[in-house]
Amino acid sequence: MDSDSEEMSSNSIKLLAGNSHPELAELISKRLGIPLSKVGVYQYSNKETSVTIGESIRDEDVYIIQTGYGEDEINDFLMELLILIHACKTASVRRITAVIPNFPYARQDKKDKSRAPITAKLVANLLQTAGCDNVLTMDLHASQIQGFFNIPVNNLYAEPSVLDYIKTKTDLDNAILVSPDAGGAKRVASLADKLDLNFALIHKERQKANEVSRMVLVGDVTGKSCLLIDDMADTCGTLAKAADTLLEHGAKEVIAIVTHGIFSGAAKEKLKNSKLARIVCTNTVPVEMDLPIIDQIDISPTLAEAIRRLHNGESISYLFTHAPSA
Repeated sequence: MDSDSEEMSSNSIKLLAGNSHPELAELISKRLGIPLSKVGVYQYSNKETSVTIGESIRDEDVYIIQTGYGEDEINDFLMELLILIHACKTASVRRITAVIPNFPYARQDKKDKSRAPITAKLVANLLQTAGCDNVLTMDLHASQIQGFFNIPVNNLYAEPSVLDYIKTKTDLDNAILVSPDAGGAKRVASLADKLDLNFALIHKERQKANEVSRMVLVGDVTGKSCLLIDDMADTCGTLAKAADTLLEHGAKEVIAIVTHGIFSGAAKEKLKNSKLARIVCTNTVPVEMDLPIIDQIDISPTLAEAIRRLHNGESISYLFTHAPSA
């Protein structure tokens, strides 16, 4: 190990967590064998956020765990993260890494109509202005978001964990992968390659956001167990309609597998009434719905290993193709 690496690892990791996903923060903490630092995040009566860090973090390598989540709280959680970063910066830490498993505002990543803001770029600016040195995230909705930053952004993939799940918990001999839209075709083709499976594609036509008017299936799913792959499930309207389309075309069953199970609005009702046999998501955001068809993949081992590798100056690209054992 060269002297630079020795110098980098001579300080210790400090794990801080906001209020967005304490369960995931605890899992990462347990995996690394490093306790969460004492942090108090409070709201004044006028709803302003206040942060106190209850121990010295001077010259340490700080990792702040805060995911983009919540129908009502997402902006509070983003503000919490920015204030935590700023508090660490003014406390003279060596390096600040924001661990944001689900990046907020990631769907506002391009100017797709007149006067539309690119809010993902604004969030990138805010994180950098607050004092962030590094960002660790998972399955960014659009890879160009990495280019919105002037600091390193490590975008991890849920794919290795999803592959393990598919291999151990689905009927591979009779399966076909399905992308619910053209945008996800690359993701599904990559999985199909590694599993040596065929894949189909659903072309969806939207009249307005979050509302699909018509779906056209490209590919043969007759008698197959269909694995619908997507990066996120929000209102679940697309997944429910896709399941109907696939079953109408002779599919045996439909299992949806997504990275970010956001499940907002009427998602619970749509899932209850859908023909999905199962919906599988990772724990990048907390799932507060108690439905028997929901199954979860724990990605805390991947995030914890990424933190360890970042701290020690090791390559992270190994995690793009391998899931650490649970």
